[in-house]
Amino acid sequence: MKQVIAMHGWSGDSHAWVSWIRHFKHHNWSWQSGERGYGKCQVHIPFWHDDQDPLEQQRRVVVGHSLGPHLLPDAVLAQATDLVLLASFSRFVPQGPKGRALTIGLNGMHRCLGSSEESEMLNNFLARAASPSSSVGLSHGPINEGLSADGRHRLSDDLDRLIACTELPLGLQETTRVLVVEAGQDAIVLPAAREELRAALETKLKCPAEHWLIRESGHALLVPDLLIRVQRWLDHEQGER
Repeated sequence: MKQVIAMHGWSGDSHAWVSWIRHFKHHNWSWQSGERGYGKCQVHIPFWHDDQDPLEQQRRVVVGHSLGPHLLPDAVLAQATDLVLLASFSRFVPQGPKGRALTIGLNGMHRCLGSSEESEMLNNFLARAASPSSSVGLSHGPINEGLSADGRHRLSDDLDRLIACTELPLGLQETTRVLVVEAGQDAIVLPAAREELRAALETKLKCPAEHWLIRESGHALLVPDLLIRVQRWLDHEQGER
C-alpha cells in the first residue's frame, strides 16, 4: 500500500493539497491531509492506515511544507518510509544577529494577532510567502476566509512552536529516505536555516538526503509540475527497492 500523509505550514490549511491529492490518487496513492483548523476546516490529526501488504511493498510518505512536519505526531514520522520536506527547516531562527532580527519580527507578528493589525500582518505574510510570484496563485485558506476564535489560538501557539524549533522532528528515523525541496527565492526560511537543515540531515540519516533547489521559486513553491516530479521520484524509489 502506498500512503501519503501531508501537512500544511503555519497559517495554511489542507486546501493547499487539492491538486496533489488528485494527481497522487491517479497514481494509486492513498492520501490524508492533516489540518490545524485555523479557519473553517476542522482539526484533523492523521495516522497511518493498517497495511496488510508485505513489508517491502509498504510505503508511508510524509509530505510537509515549512512548519508542517513539526506539526505532526512523532509516531507518524517514526513510521514513515519517506519524507518530503518542502521549504522546511530544522531550526527556524538561526543563531547570531540575523536570528535576533528575525525573532524581533516574529514577536511583532505575535502582537498583531487578535489586534486591528492582524489582517494586514497576515496578508503581508502571504505576499512574502508567494514572492516573487503573486499571492493570487495561492489556494484560498484561513487568512482569506477569516480565522476562527479557536483557530487564532492555535495559530498563536504554532507561531510559538515555529520560534522554538531548534532541531529535526523527533520522530524522524535514521533509515527514512528524505527529499529536500528548497526555494531559491525563499523570503520566509533564511539561507542559514536551510544550511542548518542540510547539516542536521547529514548527521541524522544513514543515506544522504536528496536535494532539489528551485531557484526562481519563493517559499510557497508555486511550481505547477512540482507535484508530478515528487510523485515520479517516489515511484522511482519504489521501483529500486
